[in-house]
Amino acid sequence: MLTYTIEGGNKLSGKVKASGSKNSALPIIAATILNPEPVTLYNIPNIEDTKITLEILKILGCKVVRNNDKITICSKNMNKTSIPKDLMHKLRSTVVLAGAIIGRFKEATFSYPGGCNIGARPIDLHLESFKKLGITIDENDGEIHCTCKDIIGKRIKLKFPSVGATENIILSSVYAKGATHITGAAKEPEIKDLAKCLNSMGAKVYGAGTSEITIFGVKKLHKASYKIMSDRIETGTILCAVAGAGGNVTVENTNPENLLTVLYSLKELGCNVSINRDKIHLKSPKKIKPISINTEPYPGFPTDMQPIIGAVLIKSQGKSILTENLFENRFKYTEELVRMGADIIQKDKSIEITGVDKLYGKNVMSKDLRGGAALVIAGLMAEGKTRVENIEYILRGYENIDEKLKALGANIEKEKVE
Repeated sequence: MLTYTIEGGNKLSGKVKASGSKNSALPIIAATILNPEPVTLYNIPNIEDTKITLEILKILGCKVVRNNDKITICSKNMNKTSIPKDLMHKLRSTVVLAGAIIGRFKEATFSYPGGCNIGARPIDLHLESFKKLGITIDENDGEIHCTCKDIIGKRIKLKFPSVGATENIILSSVYAKGATHITGAAKEPEIKDLAKCLNSMGAKVYGAGTSEITIFGVKKLHKASYKIMSDRIETGTILCAVAGAGGNVTVENTNPENLLTVLYSLKELGCNVSINRDKIHLKSPKKIKPISINTEPYPGFPTDMQPIIGAVLIKSQGKSILTENLFENRFKYTEELVRMGADIIQKDKSIEITGVDKLYGKNVMSKDLRGGAALVIAGLMAEGKTRVENIEYILRGYENIDEKLKALGANIEKEKVE
């Protein structure tokens, strides 16, 4: 088991560079399946989720050459359309591989995806959308088999702006006959990034980043190079770490426009925030003010940031209320924070956080990706030593987060323990 051992109390200051986006890299890696020509991707984060996704591509017959954050993928000789069940279960985002495989080969076999246990995340919207495109779906013993003669462009109205379903519709429609029109689409920047990457290969995807997206089917794609966007959640995590522990930081290689609701909330709680074209500077407040937050699909406050800012609000001067509207199990991290001295009460879809003067270092357990990051921030804010166990969850989504925090002055070490 891997752990982070943190000695709290250090203020953080300096500059740090944001890594490439996890939530953008995974569907873009999937998109390379559609293209038999080589695709070179830059700014790919070296995290467990990208490693697993690339491993699946190799098993399917793709050639993958990695050089630091540059990856060249060629799917010309891909000869399998079945995603291995054991790897499918390791992360949620593997489901977007299905759309790309179906889009190119008109068939795919996969099982229900895994990932963090933060609540029900059914793939019914994905499967319903596949059916509307003319894809036949057979389920047997937890395995899903999709086949079709042709993918026919249709109008698809999503009853919820699901990021994964929107991505799967786009990927499966690149070679469709006619046009596919999505209404009620998710608006996340990562979807816009996926569309830009596909268009750089010769696809015709329009409207990404809005609630209406149109994909005109094309005959083929061509060789391309593409640099993915920076990780807005990693950026927000670093900013919150400094807001909670104290100090000031400049996060470079980022896009403030993708994080406006988080930056507004950080200003509300008292931080001094200034932005540049690709930089964000934050100075922590002397006193953290209580705030109220509701998570919503983009451009609302991101659910991934709810645990992160929740850790900061433990030291607010009053009562904060966080309402989680997307995932019912997002509050598991609060049990560990209470053990460290936090005053948190859950009421249905909300938690009340009453600020305390001190947190105390404890041995705590990471139960999911973002909740684990919240425990790291709490450890930086606490008195004494905190050991965050089971950090494999954290490593799924953050590239060298311990090294970045250490460069800012944090006392944090990654250790392997039996």
